[in-house]
Parts: sequence; structure tokens; C-alpha cells
Amino acid sequence: MEKFGELYLVATPIGNMEDITLRAIKTLKNVDIIAAEDTRHTLKLLNHLEISKPLISYYRHNEDVKSDVLIEKLKEGKNIALVSDAGTPGISDPGEEIVKKCIEENINIIPIPGACAMVTALVASGLDTKEFTFYGFLPMNKKLRKAKLAEISENENTIVIYEAPHKLDSTLEDLKQVLKDRKITIARELTKIHEEFIRGNLENIEDKVSNIKGEFVLIIEGKKKESSSQDKFANMSLEEHYEFYAKEGLEKKEIIKLIAKDRKVAKNEIYRYFLNY
Repeated sequence: MEKFGELYLVATPIGNMEDITLRAIKTLKNVDIIAAEDTRHTLKLLNHLEISKPLISYYRHNEDVKSDVLIEKLKEGKNIALVSDAGTPGISDPGEEIVKKCIEENINIIPIPGACAMVTALVASGLDTKEFTFYGFLPMNKKLRKAKLAEISENENTIVIYEAPHKLDSTLEDLKQVLKDRKITIARELTKIHEEFIRGNLENIEDKVSNIKGEFVLIIEGKKKESSSQDKFANMSLEEHYEFYAKEGLEKKEIIKLIAKDRKVAKNEIYRYFLNY
């Protein structure tokens, strides 16, 4: 039985040429073919690394057709490295389709980790990194964009968005209209000479980014989590908790029931406490 080749998903630098791993370099040297989002861009990297390999163009608008071409090459036993113009393939870049087809064809997929703009921006943003949601580029279609912004407005996680230079102003305006005055960090030209982190609030950030250029990652504060009733009453004494409801004109029986529910304890326990209250 003929052995299939393997597909390597190789992360490349997002700006600084030194941000490439030894394993990535070794992989690019050893594969038979490199599938590139923009062959001209990738050729610059390969020349810098002194690597010469056959290149196949593989970008968003030819993914379906070229995925079949790559599958055939892989079935012939060729090892292929997939690279995007910058960062990790498949993250807001081509790669998802060929991965799905390789899985269908039982072709081995080997990720070679490295630079990723969203992670690089997030860790230096100063915003919460414990839970975050990556939205890539916002939709251009007005209806879809409005729906996505509404979804973002309710998300309690830190929000990560990519944006192109000529669309930054309009996107910031859209975000301000929906999210109001949340904290935001704009990461610009990551790992390059003019790398910059611009921090502020959506209400005033536009004043700080007037006419700036570059590729942008936007890191935005998530929706403030609403305090649960348990949090709300945690610092109250039982007597204060009782008076809180008594002022609303509730009967003792109903108050005890609500206190038990708020504090997640047995109703009988609260009843015994207030037996002679």
C-alpha cells in the first residue's frame, strides 16, 4: 500500500523574521512542496532562510480547487507545508478546508506552532486573559455586522478582533455605539519596528489613533458580569438581609423563603434563626 504524504501547518513570523522556530525552518527545508497564501510574500521568507522549494498558490478564493490539488499530491506521497502570509495558518487565513479534507482522506496533519497575532496582542493588552473570544474580522454585510456586534455586546469574555488599516475608524465607531465606554487596547504592527500598544476607552481611543497606519488587533473588555444574588447578599448579616425584604412589605414566611434561596441554605435553618425575630 502506497504511503500518503503528510500536511504540515507551519506558523511563520507575523513581522519580525527572527520569530520562526527551529522546527519550522527544519520542516520547510524537508517538505517536498510549500503551499502559500501569497507565493511572492513567502518567497521573501524562504530567501531569507536560504530555502528553495516548489511553491503552490493557496489562498481564500481558490481553497476549494487547490485543496483537491494538494490532496492528490499528498496521496502521491508528497509532504506539504502550508503557510499563510503571517502567523498560524487557519486562523483568519486559509487552511481550514484542506485540514477537513485531509481528515476525510485519513491523511496525517502535523501542526508546527509559532507566532499568532491574536495571542501576541492579548498577552500584552492588560485586559483579562483567562477567558477570551476571538471574532477574527467583523462581517462587512450590514445585517450580519449588526448581529455580530449585538452578540459581542453580551459576551462577558475579553473580545479579540482583527482589523485592516483603512477600516479602523469605522469599526471603532461601530464598537463605541454598541459597547459604549469599555476598555480597549489596540495593538499595531506587532513585532515590527513601529510596534505599539494604544490603551484607553472606546469613548476616547479614536483621538489617539487618528491617521495611524499598520495592521491592527483590537482587544476589548468583555461585558461586566452581573452580580448574582448570592454575591449581592454575601456581605449582609442575616438581620440586614431580613430588613432588606421587610422594607418591601413582605411577610415573614416569604422573607425566610427568599433568604434561604439567596444564600443557598435550607429554609428550616433560616426559620430557626428567626424563630423569635
